[in-house]
Amino acid sequence: MPPAKDATCTYATDWTAAKLRWQLTADRAEAKAKAKALQRIAKSCAEATVQHKPAP
Repeated sequence: MPPAKDATCTYATDWTAAKLRWQLTADRAEAKAKAKALQRIAKSCAEATVQHKPAP
């Protein structure tokens, strides 16, 4: 996570959009760790929206 608190929502939405855009998978450990972290972060990012375009 970025050290600047005001960058947390941007980082989380950008990370999620990149995973979706490139159809990246996650191994079991990453999925478990990231899912919990993203759920915790999302609670403070009510205004954030993940936008992505599928990769060509």
